[in-house]
Amino acid sequence: MFAKKKDAPPLALEPLAQTAPAPVAPPPAQPAPPPRPKPASMLAPGLAIKGDVMGDGEVHLDCVVQGDIRVGKLVLGPNARVEGALYAQVIEIHGRVTGQVSAKQVRLYGTAVVDGDITHEQLAMESGAQFQGRSLKFQRQAPPPSAASNTVPNTAQAAPTPAPGVQSPAMAVYPG
Repeated sequence: MFAKKKDAPPLALEPLAQTAPAPVAPPPAQPAPPPRPKPASMLAPGLAIKGDVMGDGEVHLDCVVQGDIRVGKLVLGPNARVEGALYAQVIEIHGRVTGQVSAKQVRLYGTAVVDGDITHEQLAMESGAQFQGRSLKFQRQAPPPSAASNTVPNTAQAAPTPAPGVQSPAMAVYPG
């Protein structure tokens, strides 16, 4: 039944002819999908951080921080207490801050308490927010005078000096 046949003809194997592969046209270029937004980092109440916090993303803090914070966007919750400087593009404060705040956009909610100077382009405060310090608006530099307006040749011009108490926009206050 399963016996081998002894007189089976041998198989004749011939090599296949080699053919060049057909050129494959590249698929049409599709636009790359937009990058996924980075999720915000969140630190809850009951946590204490001693040291600086740095990053380029969005950070939500509802804890105690002793140190400077430099991030892309910062949201301080109602339980947040920060002793240090804050630097970001956008800062939303619900909690308590003791130190300098620098951002393009700053928003103080009704539960916010800020003891320090705020340097900003836009500042919004809700009713009930407490703020003890100076509000300093970023000053944009005027464009340099054109060569046609210079009537006296070989005259060195001094760089414009900002008004007292106003920070120069050349200072790096944003992360990056």
